Amino acid sequence: MTWLITGGAGYIGAHVVRAMCEAGERTVVYDDLSTGISERVPDGVPLVVGSTLDAEHVTRALVDHDVSGVVHLAAKKQVGESVRQPLVYYRENIEGLRVLLESVTRVGVPSFVFSSSAAVYGMPDVHLVTEETPCLPISPYGETKLAGEWLVRATARATGLSTACLRYFNVAGSAAPELADVGVYNLIPMVFERLTANDPPRIFGDDYPTPDGTCIRDYIHVADLAEAHVAAARALRTSPGRDLTLNIGRGEGVSVREMIDRINAITGYDRPPTVTPRRPGDPARVVASADRAATELAWKAKHDVQDMISSAWEGWVRLHPSAARG
Repeated sequence: MTWLITGGAGYIGAHVVRAMCEAGERTVVYDDLSTGISERVPDGVPLVVGSTLDAEHVTRALVDHDVSGVVHLAAKKQVGESVRQPLVYYRENIEGLRVLLESVTRVGVPSFVFSSSAAVYGMPDVHLVTEETPCLPISPYGETKLAGEWLVRATARATGLSTACLRYFNVAGSAAPELADVGVYNLIPMVFERLTANDPPRIFGDDYPTPDGTCIRDYIHVADLAEAHVAAARALRTSPGRDLTLNIGRGEGVSVREMIDRINAITGYDRPPTVTPRRPGDPARVVASADRAATELAWKAKHDVQDMISSAWEGWVRLHPSAARG
């Protein structure tokens, strides 16, 4: 069986490709390289450069490589950017998915794993977010992920396609320094950037209804997330006709202040944070219930926050050697 990994040269995608290869699965990467890095693709794994908006190119890749399953990660994913450019996000994330699904069903590919997000929940007012928690996204990015799930499920009902929609929580860390996240859009790399520029890390609001007043999030190591994709792909192969929607998180919350304190300790910096006003749309607490993933996939996260920060720091220092302390 060969799996086509769209976005497989990206941060998360490269980890999924590596995990699939290590599990003995044949893979081919499909990526437009707008943010992906070709050097992340392992030797021996074919790389097809193209957009999911190009129906002819997608179909040719599926046929040429005898693809029998797709893991779809290619997407625009910056929340703030999606607010400024909603049409771009709907084109890339929804139309790209529609074109891909059309090619998948035309060729007869039986299995499809979709990269979704906890952003579909918006600002949930619950202690633990389950898959039954109402989906009320508050950004165009979150809207595209929810609409993407609808499209995937509708296609499954109409065609018999086996599907899994994986709702990621806050992804962090790296399985190897060369696979590190090069973007500065999430908390850990944002703090790294501030520390190494001799600036204090920023906390956006400390008056939330949480124990220390800062937002609480569920962080998942990217290597654990990649293993969840392997488990989902195999579940679809061994049990055709499945229609899974699963949270992928650890079920443990860590506050922003706690995270910054741990980052300071691990990196060797000792720079207290500064508090700035809240950002619009930041919920106080978003923590997953991952029980369904454990039941359906026999999967559970193995890495803790310490692993995430330490591995992310190794990747950061590789890209920014002057950042190392001592």
